[in-house]
Amino acid sequence: MGLDNSVHTSEISRPSTSANASKGPVVCVFCGSSPGSSPVHLAAARALGIAFAAHNIKLIYGGGSVGLMGEIARTLVSLSGPESVHGIIPEALKAFEQEGRPGTANPSLPQPPKFNEEIYGRTTTVQDMHTRKQLMAKEVMEGGPGSGFVALSGGYGTLEELFEMTTWNQLGIHGKGVIVFNVEGYYDGLIQWVQTAVSAGFISSANGGILVEALDAEEVVRQLREYRVSEGRFKLDWSQK
Repeated sequence: MGLDNSVHTSEISRPSTSANASKGPVVCVFCGSSPGSSPVHLAAARALGIAFAAHNIKLIYGGGSVGLMGEIARTLVSLSGPESVHGIIPEALKAFEQEGRPGTANPSLPQPPKFNEEIYGRTTTVQDMHTRKQLMAKEVMEGGPGSGFVALSGGYGTLEELFEMTTWNQLGIHGKGVIVFNVEGYYDGLIQWVQTAVSAGFISSANGGILVEALDAEEVVRQLREYRVSEGRFKLDWSQK
């Protein structure tokens, strides 16, 4: 989905740069509720959790216990404690993302433990998807330097969330980094599409750099820390109601 009036972007406050500077980094990770068919995707989720612990980064994620979502949350909680993770999940998705969808588990992999905040971190239940994304964005926007949005491997939902935050960046709603963790070429086609859209004149050359590629977990952290806002972003005032 794109921008929707029910999201109320004007209600997402943007603290001053000086206020943010004293805070630690907060990173929202979008990723699959499935483990994927290759173990490299779970390994990447674990590596990102380890990197977040090493750099004292707080994780915001979709609140699930299954797939890549559960893997990164469990990993970070095991290293930094439950307060290092905040999951935000709509009530309707609990049966799928906290209990697992029938037939989607990989039988060759050990099954994740049942949902418990001591294992997966603090959880907030919301009514709908728009509220989920609004709260995710708000926490990141209130975070300190190095905060941003990261996409691990995932499906339709991951891409929808990734591109909404990319669009919000282009529109000037936020200025945080948007990073694609490209695990073994999973996002090669997506990156090529952005380049094609630039050459075709649908994305400006400056804004083609809003979405940044990283090839490993440490590079994700570095790209977030070194992220530079595009000069081509739209100069829009989102404080109006």
